Amino acid sequence: MSDRSQIDTSPGALTRVPGFRAAGVSCGLKEESGQLDLALLACDRPAAAAAMFTTNAFKAAPVLYDMALLSRSHIDMHPQPIQAVVINAGVANACTGQGGLRDAERMARLTEAALSLPADSVLVMSTGVIGHRLPMDRVGAGIQAAARSLSPTGGADAARAIMTTDLVPKEAFLQLEIGGVPVSIGGIAKGSGMIHPDLAPVGAPHATMLSAITTDAAVSPAALDAALAAAVDASFNRVTVDGDTSTNDTVVLLASGAAGNPMIELGTRDYQNFEAALTGVCRSLAIAIARDGEGATHLVEIVVRGAASDAQAQRAAKTVATSPLVKTAIFGADPNWGRVLAAIGRSGVEVDPARVSLWLGDVQLVAGGEPLSFDAAAARAALKAPKVRFSADLGLGSGQATVWTCDLSYTYVEINAEYHT
Repeated sequence: MSDRSQIDTSPGALTRVPGFRAAGVSCGLKEESGQLDLALLACDRPAAAAAMFTTNAFKAAPVLYDMALLSRSHIDMHPQPIQAVVINAGVANACTGQGGLRDAERMARLTEAALSLPADSVLVMSTGVIGHRLPMDRVGAGIQAAARSLSPTGGADAARAIMTTDLVPKEAFLQLEIGGVPVSIGGIAKGSGMIHPDLAPVGAPHATMLSAITTDAAVSPAALDAALAAAVDASFNRVTVDGDTSTNDTVVLLASGAAGNPMIELGTRDYQNFEAALTGVCRSLAIAIARDGEGATHLVEIVVRGAASDAQAQRAAKTVATSPLVKTAIFGADPNWGRVLAAIGRSGVEVDPARVSLWLGDVQLVAGGEPLSFDAAAARAALKAPKVRFSADLGLGSGQATVWTCDLSYTYVEINAEYHT
């Protein structure tokens, strides 16, 4: 991947990838009239698809629909081409029984009809309040309106249409060269609350986290699946706002192959470059979710290194990141670092307290298990910065991980105490 490649977060990322069109329309699913609430993404040609889904046992109807559609490809080893993704906000279509499943399939069929696409070529996503059926008359009208509005510049509207309690849209775009051919990757995401993704591929054991990603790269099915799994593990699966894994979490990647690059195969340098670029896009979107957490006043980065393994480092970092005591201390700019060590200590990972060191930004608080005298004013200043960083070294091995979260404020409680009403 070229060193000149940089993540661009300006509007329209999804459709800056050649060959993709999108739209965002209002069809009355959100409480406030006129808000965009249905997004449609379409590819000019059949695309290879990879996806990751929530591991929550109460999977929403669109998750079950998409998993069933894509799992058929895995069973017969003939990848199912996907040409569109339809996403609604306002109603999650989760915990809605057989009726909800019919509604999810109906969304796909209506989209296929509106775009004159073959059966089983559309994926569905939903986000919003759990336990309510979709008003399919409104959804149907919205799909028709979105189909008429599809545009190569419609990515920004699509990003806004999938928002629920989000304050800002989340977009990322990157270009690289594969075999001397320019290749593009663009993505959108939404998420602000009920954010603690635990995403897995097909076949692996309220608000929500959704992401749609497009690329014009030619990628083999095995390489596409592997690249998305690696990218999600290093990004969306390392972000948390409140520790609650949604019923609807979904990440979909469509690869059209229109760039004309040499086919990207597993185990090649081209694959490594593509995976790194895809990870960069996903990480940018994941960090944007943490920064826009409900009621957040700080982006928080938790780094754990020196663990017995990467998995143990990630477990320790996530335990810190989901600790209400740590998150409220950050909100109050209180350098109560004992809460961080307490969280690591109860995380279940291997720890030798005599070897642990801890930093807040550049301020070292603990060395080899011993508390240090530190500049309290500098520590408070670090806690008042837009981005707060705690880093711990467990002194046991080479395992390391970074997790992103946010502080826990009064506003988070207000939003979620009144979310349904």
